[in-house]
Amino acid sequence: MPLKFANNQSLTNTTALPSAVPTDNLILISTQTASNSANISFTSGLNGTYDVYEFKFIDIHPRTDGASFTFNLSTDNGSNYNVTKTSTFFQAYHLENDSSAGIGYETAQDLAQSTAFQNISGDIGNDADQSTNGTMSLFNPSSTTYVKHFIATMNNTQYVDYQTNYFMAGYGNTTSACNAIQFKMSSGNFDGTIKLYGVKKS
Repeated sequence: MPLKFANNQSLTNTTALPSAVPTDNLILISTQTASNSANISFTSGLNGTYDVYEFKFIDIHPRTDGASFTFNLSTDNGSNYNVTKTSTFFQAYHLENDSSAGIGYETAQDLAQSTAFQNISGDIGNDADQSTNGTMSLFNPSSTTYVKHFIATMNNTQYVDYQTNYFMAGYGNTTSACNAIQFKMSSGNFDGTIKLYGVKKS
């Protein structure tokens, strides 16, 4: 296999990478920051450009102790967030004082053909050292053939000092294109940053 060199064969003065050098497949589309906000909605950016969209949740901090972080999808550009969803949800947890730990399915956190907002992370504390962080992927939301699958993994410090890893997955049961998404707490306002990325095909 022949060696590949940068344009001018000097790494210190490289003007373009050769085609075999991999680049980041996550393309930042937009960033929104909540500051005592009721919700954050992405009403642009979800289109046919990418097959997979990824959300990064950074220091999501509720103003109401014990609130859950939730989302819902829209097929009408954000006029309504009410897509029917079925989901599954489980968690692994460990109490700070080491007196309790385990893993289990969370029946109360899943949905079965419901238009309600889906929990991503639950029982989040509002102390200064408590928040939730993680990632959610949304697959081919612009498809008019298939339902809309999603997967989320969150790390959470609960209001009762459990460190919890949440795993949620499911689908929006619609073959209409989903073109907007909203995130909010189950109760009260919140702070934090949400970044929306498109996942570029390699």
